[in-house]
Amino acid sequence: MTKMSGRTTWLLTGGAGYIGSHVLHAMDRSGHKCVVLDDLSTGVAERIPVGTPLVVGSVLDTALVESTIREHDVRGIVHLAGRKSAPDSVRHPIFYYNENVGGMISLLDAAIRADVRRVVLSSSAAVYGTTDVSPVSEDADCRPENPYGESKLNCEKILAHASTAHDIGYISLRYFNVAGAATAQLADRGGDNLIPRVFAALQQNVPPKVFGDDWPTSDGTCVRDYVHALDLAAAHVEAVDLLEQRFTRRTYNVGRGDGSTVFEVLDTIKTITGCDFEPTVVARRPGDPAEVVADVTRIEAELGWRAKFDLSEMVASAWAGWPRTSIRDKSAV
Repeated sequence: MTKMSGRTTWLLTGGAGYIGSHVLHAMDRSGHKCVVLDDLSTGVAERIPVGTPLVVGSVLDTALVESTIREHDVRGIVHLAGRKSAPDSVRHPIFYYNENVGGMISLLDAAIRADVRRVVLSSSAAVYGTTDVSPVSEDADCRPENPYGESKLNCEKILAHASTAHDIGYISLRYFNVAGAATAQLADRGGDNLIPRVFAALQQNVPPKVFGDDWPTSDGTCVRDYVHALDLAAAHVEAVDLLEQRFTRRTYNVGRGDGSTVFEVLDTIKTITGCDFEPTVVARRPGDPAEVVADVTRIEAELGWRAKFDLSEMVASAWAGWPRTSIRDKSAV
């Protein structure tokens, strides 16, 4: 797709987060003007490029969102802010609905008031739940198995209804499992994703946990489609470029179209890190589907986007950015 001039200013909610900062840097390199709104609850201000304005605050603050849009003459929004842990959402469903669905409503309210009509939504493969087919296409039935997935599906529906009522062009990007890092500064420090969870366990010299080995998969562990944060960020740039060129309403899977079991990921981590360990298998977590792998036919055909990085490259880049103090390389944990 032809790169646009970048004259449109884009608001990135959650732009200081792990995924948000990768998107921000990719857009900055592509010549897009950006402003970031982030409450810094999980985001890191130092991730933001010099010269990019940062507004510290919550997307739930509709007045702040609207004033930010008007002050910076924002004409498009990439909405990344929200909560993303499926297991945590089972424990705290009201919090997740308030943060994710409430945040979507607040954002759209501000956008409509300020006449913003372009939105890229950070959605999730969690909207699918356990699917009847693999890989799963965007047209598949959505049957989320946890409040997080339900909240993201509700965000998609709210955006679609607002689009019809207010002529908003939008692209919803359904992320699969994001991993890897462009630089150490942008690396994932969260405790929810598999790869950083294993790294944290290695750092603490304890066995990593595997949540169930009795799933209906090749080795009994869950299957996920892992996509590099750099690839995901590139997909956002393509989505932004498309919305700058023309009005559209589309939903795209963002994955590699290839699944890996938990044990396969752990084997890759052993190879990359040189750490020898045996995981501890514990009970399944509520709300986890057995297998979710992306059908990426649509995004390849319509946006010309395809993932470039494989699982080994994701793990290697994540490991390069991980503080390894006290990790006993090449020893049993």
